[in-house]
Amino acid sequence: MSVDRRDFLKVASTSAAALVSAVTAAEAQRNLAETPPDTGERQDRLTADRTGSDVMVDAIKTLNIEYAAAVPGSSFRGLHESCLNYGGNKNPEWITVTHEEASVAMGHGYAKIEGKPMLAMMHSTVGLQHAVMAIYNAYCDRTPVFLIVGNHMHGTERRPGLGDWVHAVQDPAHLVRDFTKFDDQPLPLQSFLESVIRAYKIAMTPPMGPVLLAADLAQQEDPIEQGETFHIPKLALSAPPAGDSGAVRELAKMLVDAESPVIVADYAARTPHGMTLLVELAETLQAPVINRGSRMNIPSRHGLNQTDRAEAVVASADLILGLELFDFWGVVNSFRDQLIRSSRPIAKPNVKLASINAGDLYLKANYQSFSRFQEVDLSIAADTEATLPSLIEEVKKLVTADRRRAYQERGARYAKAANDYVERVRSDAAYAWDASPVSLNRLSAELWAQIKDKDWSLVNGNPGRWGALWNFDKYYQDIGGSGGMGLGYGAPAAVGAALANKKHGRFSVAIESDGDLLMGPGILWTAAHHRIPLLFVMHNNRAYHMQTQHILRVSLRHGRGTENAKIGTALDDPNINYAKIADGLGVHGEGPVTDPKDLAAALRRAIATVERGEPALVDVVTQPR
Repeated sequence: MSVDRRDFLKVASTSAAALVSAVTAAEAQRNLAETPPDTGERQDRLTADRTGSDVMVDAIKTLNIEYAAAVPGSSFRGLHESCLNYGGNKNPEWITVTHEEASVAMGHGYAKIEGKPMLAMMHSTVGLQHAVMAIYNAYCDRTPVFLIVGNHMHGTERRPGLGDWVHAVQDPAHLVRDFTKFDDQPLPLQSFLESVIRAYKIAMTPPMGPVLLAADLAQQEDPIEQGETFHIPKLALSAPPAGDSGAVRELAKMLVDAESPVIVADYAARTPHGMTLLVELAETLQAPVINRGSRMNIPSRHGLNQTDRAEAVVASADLILGLELFDFWGVVNSFRDQLIRSSRPIAKPNVKLASINAGDLYLKANYQSFSRFQEVDLSIAADTEATLPSLIEEVKKLVTADRRRAYQERGARYAKAANDYVERVRSDAAYAWDASPVSLNRLSAELWAQIKDKDWSLVNGNPGRWGALWNFDKYYQDIGGSGGMGLGYGAPAAVGAALANKKHGRFSVAIESDGDLLMGPGILWTAAHHRIPLLFVMHNNRAYHMQTQHILRVSLRHGRGTENAKIGTALDDPNINYAKIADGLGVHGEGPVTDPKDLAAALRRAIATVERGEPALVDVVTQPR
């Protein structure tokens, strides 16, 4: 095919222009600060010493917030610049993420390790829309995350054709008001400073949750007039609400008099001290504890931990004490089958039920972040961790020598049952030991063998039944799940929790599901860029397997074949190579591991990378469940 001379000269001219552009690019970069790009705005040099966003950063610094995670957004550019240059990129330090959902989920995971919020910043429209599911997760999980959204409130100052209009909103928080604890769009600047302190205080008051402030662009960027002063209020966190003394005494008597009391804990231990208190109560009564898994409430190998025998223990109980239970009704009742929407009672008809739950103090109705109503005999609307000291004291006053002897016999029975269960799991773990794909028991055992002597923290995932092979005895070793059960939480929450663990020198490990990581793999780059040491171990069963099982059950119930169950649920054809994805995003990748004999060596190489201060991922092709 011939080439027309005129077309050729056009291409040549364009190429020459590109070459000139490449030659001058470095020089243009050097001059960028002195000659800003023409954006249609005046490029007046600011002569004031400070801007509104500087004062906002002053207020944020009083809260000792360590990190701010964000995708870049022009509506909070003032705050971004002030954090970096005025604030010295310290308290908060800027963390670059690739999706707003990841920035919020990072804060979610961080708070469950560190016990306080980090910032997540975003546009008030498209950015907040991206973040919605992660905010809902944090709300359901009673976790404090501090959200700041930029907003361009002044219509006459919005630039045409540059996104200022479509990225502005009259009421930014309207989108998430049903699942945040507090929001504000404060004007003037002094009001913003007060709202910063108010929002943090509300976020940290049980039941904790996410809060949101909108920061106007002009408020951020306008200069502070010479001599103008502002007052940043002092933060005084509210003491958590403790239970009424009379109700606590009544509950103590119920516990001491019961022959078979059971403690069921969900969001009970907000801190390591909460776990210590709960164990003290259980040991004083020698009462079994069922851990519902939202927090680390009792060590996994404690003799009174009867989580894996929950149904049998509940069936024998004459008193059940629920501590911060999301689903008390689901403790005393059970569905016969996942597809049959009817239930059967587990507990005795005459069982006494008591509850301590701060969730009763703050509940919204639109999103059903609560379960079926369970009637109880005694309900204390208070924070469990704040109430436990007085409850323990009242119980100890009532325990006689005879009761104490009976308690010891009871505790010995539970300890034997717990030990027998662990032995059964160890025996069962040998099943399919050499199977390919890798069995979950082999994955759990091999991983435990590599980390058991380290100061480890499981920042996402659950070894499932095979977790009985592990010894969870520190609060930070299990931070629970997402709360709202939304996919996409796991990987960024793990990175946020690992960021919190980093300064403590802990070894962070996540058992990451394939469907979850695919929701936002860019978080791997964030971990690599910020040198966050974290071991991802992929539970790669190449499917949204829970949905596969639902389709199988429905097909069988309808009397149809099961051959189509993988359509719309399988993640194969082609198979996804997560090690290559990790490598491409700057994370050390191993695998895919399909032969269990290769797993230990792959884990060792990845662990060596993590111990050098870098993230690593081991892609393990696993059995479905």
